Amino acid sequence: MGPTFTFTTALWNTESMNAWVFVSMPGDQSEEIRELTDGLRVGFGSQRVRVTLNDSTWATSIFPESVTGRFVLPVKKAIRQAEGIDVGDTATVTVELVL
Repeated sequence: MGPTFTFTTALWNTESMNAWVFVSMPGDQSEEIRELTDGLRVGFGSQRVRVTLNDSTWATSIFPESVTGRFVLPVKKAIRQAEGIDVGDTATVTVELVL
């Protein structure tokens, strides 16, 4: 089991990426992840993670966002529907690094 990070944030989307929906990790947690995964991240600076949002748990990747330097986590439509959340709603998310 890798290091875990829990945070509460609002879901957001961007039209420039075909309306994908994301959550942004806090800056301090993003910096810690960057330090822990230095040299381990793969394509586009991504890092494999296991995520829990309410009752849903899944494997995915987080990606560094170029403007803020924070890691962002895509939240699939199936997860949003299962949890009854959408853009603008707040969710508590736990991210576990897969090292």
